[in-house]
Amino acid sequence: MITSKTIANGLLRALIMVILAIGVLYFLYKIKSIIIYVIVSLVLTLMANPFVEFLKNRFKFKNTPAVVVTITVMLLVFATFILMFVPLIISQSNSLSLLDTKSIENSSVALLNELNVFLVKHNIDAGNLLKESNIASKLDFNFIPTFINSILSVLGEFGMGLASVLFITFFFLKDKVKFIVGIKKIIPAQQQEKVIQSLEKIYQLLNRYFIGLIIQLLIVFVLYIIVLLIFGVKNAFVIALLCAVLNIIPYIGPLIGSILAAILTMISNLGADFQTEILPTTFFVLLGFWMVQLIDNNFSQPIIFSKSVKSHPLEIFLTTLMSGFLFGIIGMIIAIPCFTIIKVIGKAFIPENAIIKALTKNI
Repeated sequence: MITSKTIANGLLRALIMVILAIGVLYFLYKIKSIIIYVIVSLVLTLMANPFVEFLKNRFKFKNTPAVVVTITVMLLVFATFILMFVPLIISQSNSLSLLDTKSIENSSVALLNELNVFLVKHNIDAGNLLKESNIASKLDFNFIPTFINSILSVLGEFGMGLASVLFITFFFLKDKVKFIVGIKKIIPAQQQEKVIQSLEKIYQLLNRYFIGLIIQLLIVFVLYIIVLLIFGVKNAFVIALLCAVLNIIPYIGPLIGSILAAILTMISNLGADFQTEILPTTFFVLLGFWMVQLIDNNFSQPIIFSKSVKSHPLEIFLTTLMSGFLFGIIGMIIAIPCFTIIKVIGKAFIPENAIIKALTKNI
């Protein structure tokens, strides 16, 4: 017989479970940076492990020296990538006279005046609006020190994140055998085979995903550089590489890349006639970049999603969107690998679940 006491106890237990669940979710949200560091480290470990094994098998390295060499190579590749942008920064700095805020102000006012002339020629009277709002006189470039401080703050956070990821990755690579032994001790014997099979499947799918992603970025890079070279944009190689790398960020990355390419194209042509040179060149560069994205969205990406991680584009879109809301840009980047891992684990341990069946029917 159900009594009021039984109902009260049931409601109390439910309330406690809800509070505990909220507490756990809040805790995970507060340590989301650490979770991201661990996930990124796991992905890097999967990518770097073949190189470690190659050094051990081919050159007879011990485990720790092989890991040290691998981490060093990763750092060198990253440093080389960053240094490639030094010529671009120097070039654009010279174009804008970054060390002279007065020159920046004059260039910006001149650009606004050229834009005003262009609009007037097309029967758009923006001159009065500019005079009434007094935009030119309100342009204040004292924000530059604050902006630089913000950049330094972001770089500091990025440096801490990079150091944390490398530290975690080092021990994942160095002590992977210990981790496997520890996992085997925790997991019941009857489940160990499923875990091993899941890890092998995850490794296989992620390897295919990263290879496909590299091919996709290479295709986008080649198409970008062709567009920039056709229109004579300076530092085409570096700009194309930067915009191609931004494609790693789903959906947002290509948009940022297009805006960046447009800005750098306008800066490169600063001083030329706005109507006959700056505007047409920038428009055609943007048009070229959008055509590249059209090719990428309809050919490259579907091949990667369907052939490598075996996920429907809608699954990828929703997963990426949710990861972006929860963990920001880094969450969007790691969404697909994490989603793949979750699907493989789900298929191994709860294959009869209706949702898991629907998501993993192609795996």
